[in-house]
Amino acid sequence: MRGLRIGLTGGIGSGKSRAAAAWAALGAHCLDADAVARALTAPGGAAIDALRRAFGPEVLDAEGGLDRAAMRARAFADPAVREQLEALLHPRIGTALKEAMAAAPAGAVQVLEIPLLVEQLARWRPQLDRIVVIDCPVERQIERTMARSGWPRAQVEAVIAQQASRAARLAVADAVIDNASEDPAALDAAVQALWTRWLGPPPPGEGAHAPG
Repeated sequence: MRGLRIGLTGGIGSGKSRAAAAWAALGAHCLDADAVARALTAPGGAAIDALRRAFGPEVLDAEGGLDRAAMRARAFADPAVREQLEALLHPRIGTALKEAMAAAPAGAVQVLEIPLLVEQLARWRPQLDRIVVIDCPVERQIERTMARSGWPRAQVEAVIAQQASRAARLAVADAVIDNASEDPAALDAAVQALWTRWLGPPPPGEGAHAPG
């Protein structure tokens, strides 16, 4: 018997990865779509040959992996390129995640961090028992993303404009966690409250304040 499967999503800079870490601290088996994408597009990755054929060698870096900045620039400049890139990568990411889900320990609570979950809802909704949206004001998204990436504001705004709207994310959510605060303890507490609501008290020794 498999455990609860939770899809975790939110806009760029909302705090998805921090929330996933809080779930992991409670004992969840966490999977990350972005990490899968990085593995697929690293030197020797399973998507590299297809990327080279589709977009040419200029989208690869000196080591033979995807030049993410170059590919991002092309994708944002041309919607057709973005659609082609997504058509190439998303099925591969989905397959890898489904294989990882199937290989998870029996009965494990699984949390799948999927930034574009809403954009790919038809693919993921049948696989998930719950959808959790990490939410915060757009200005906070912009501030956080600029601080961590060094991108100019206009680039962050362009990314946000191409993602699903806040309203679209909230419309599919089974639960919403407000992450406007910069206090990590507040996010940890919200995740733990949701765990307790759906699964009962966390196992002894688990949680944000567990030793080690």
